[in-house]
Amino acid sequence: MHRKLADNDMKPVEEITGEIGKKDKAKLLTFLVFLLISTALWFLIKLTKDYSSQTVFTVTYSGVPVNKWVSTPEQQVKCSFVADGFATLRHNLVREHKRVVELSLVEVPYRLEGGVTYSYSSQYVAERIADWLGIPSSNITMNEDKQFFNMEDLQSKEVAVLVPLDVKTQRQFSVYGAPKVTPATVTVFGPKNLLDTMTAVYTEPLHAVDANENIMRTMKIDYYGGAVRAEVESAQVLVEVEQYTEIDIEVPVKTTDSLTLRFFPETMKVKCMVPIKDYANISGASFRVLVDTAQLHQRLPLLDIRLDQVPEHVHVLKTEPKQVEYLIVN
Repeated sequence: MHRKLADNDMKPVEEITGEIGKKDKAKLLTFLVFLLISTALWFLIKLTKDYSSQTVFTVTYSGVPVNKWVSTPEQQVKCSFVADGFATLRHNLVREHKRVVELSLVEVPYRLEGGVTYSYSSQYVAERIADWLGIPSSNITMNEDKQFFNMEDLQSKEVAVLVPLDVKTQRQFSVYGAPKVTPATVTVFGPKNLLDTMTAVYTEPLHAVDANENIMRTMKIDYYGGAVRAEVESAQVLVEVEQYTEIDIEVPVKTTDSLTLRFFPETMKVKCMVPIKDYANISGASFRVLVDTAQLHQRLPLLDIRLDQVPEHVHVLKTEPKQVEYLIVN
C-alpha cells in the first residue's frame, strides 16, 4: 500500500529553483574570479617582458642666451628604445604631440657649425627621453649622432625702467617726486620691430596704503610677457614719502614782452602743499605767473593769467584770480 505524501513533504518548485540558481551563481562567480586572476597574471607576465619600440619626441630649448633666440624652437627627433611593458604602455598612452622634452642650453655643450647653425650630441636628448620614459639612457638608440638647431642674434636697446605706483598716504603726507629705480635703465634684447616702438619696461605695480615713511622694495620687471629678454630680472625701488604743509604765497604777475604794463591786482594768490623739509626754500620767487599779452589787440578789459612755473615737489591746490585788469604805461 502506497503512502500518500503529505503536503509538507514536497518542497515548492520556486524554492527548488532558487537553490539551483544560487548554486549556478556561485559557480559563475568562482569562474569569473579565477578568470580575472588568470588574466591579471597573464598581463603581469606580458608587461614584465622587454619590448623594442620606435618613437618621435619634440625637443624644446631653454637657457637661451639673452642676446639670441632659437629660430627652430621645436624639433622632432626619432629614436628606438627597449623597455618593459609598463613603460611601453605608458608611452603609448601619451599622444605624440605631448611627448616633449626640454633641453637647457646652459647645461648642454653646443658648437657652431657655420652661419647660425649649431649642433650638440644626441646623447643629451637620449638622457632626457630616458628620464621621461623612466628607463636607463643606454636603452635609447638615436637615429642621428648629432642634433642641429638655428640660433640667431637679437637686436638690443637700452630703455628706462618705470614703476606703476598705487600709493595712498596718510593725511598731510605725500609721495615726494618720482620713484628712484636701480638700475634706472636696462638693455633689452628682442625683435627689431618691437624694440623700435619700445621706450621703457615696467616693474610690477607697487601698492601701499597709509604710507607715512619711505618705501623700499625689490620689484620684478615685466619684459612684455617674455617678448623681450634682459639679464636683469628685478629692480630696487625707493619711493620717498614726506610730510607736507599747506601755505599761501603771493606771486607777482609778469609779462615776457617789452610792453610796460601795470596789473590790478599785481599778484596771484597760490594755495599749495609743500614738503616740510623744503619749506624754508619756498617763496614767491620760486613761482612765475605770466599774462597772455596776445589778448591786448582785442582790447579786452581783462587779461588771462597762468601759473607758468612751480617748484619741484610742490602741489598747487588753488590759484586766484584767473584774470587781471591792466594799464599800459607810456
